[in-house]
Amino acid sequence: MEVLFEYLKAFLVGGAICAIGQVLIDYTKLTPARILVSFVVAGVVLGGLGLYQPLIEFAGAGATVPLTGFGALLAKGVKTAVAEKGAFGILSGGVTSASAGITAAIFFGLVMALIFKPGDKS
Repeated sequence: MEVLFEYLKAFLVGGAICAIGQVLIDYTKLTPARILVSFVVAGVVLGGLGLYQPLIEFAGAGATVPLTGFGALLAKGVKTAVAEKGAFGILSGGVTSASAGITAAIFFGLVMALIFKPGDKS
C-alpha cells in the first residue's frame, strides 16, 4: 500500500508541474522553448535556494523527472563543486552532476536518428 502512495505522490506532483506548463502554453504567448527554459531556470533558482529538495524528497521521480528537476540537479552540482573546487566549480559543477542525463539524451537521440528517418514536417 505504501508503494501506491509513493506512486500517487509522484503522479500528483509531476502532473501539477506539467499542468502548469500546459496552462502557460494555452493562456500566454510564450513559446514552448521559452517555457522549457523557464522551467529549468526555476529549478535552478529553487534548487539553489534549497526549496526544491523537500519537494524531491516528498515526490521522488515526480519532482526529478520534469525540467525543474534538471535545473535543481544543476544547482546542486554547482553547490557541491564550489565547496570542493572553489570558483572553478561554478563552471564545472552543473555539467558534471548532469553528465549521465546529458549523455543519455545525446546517445538515444542518435539511436533514434539512425533508426528513423529524421526530416522536416512537410
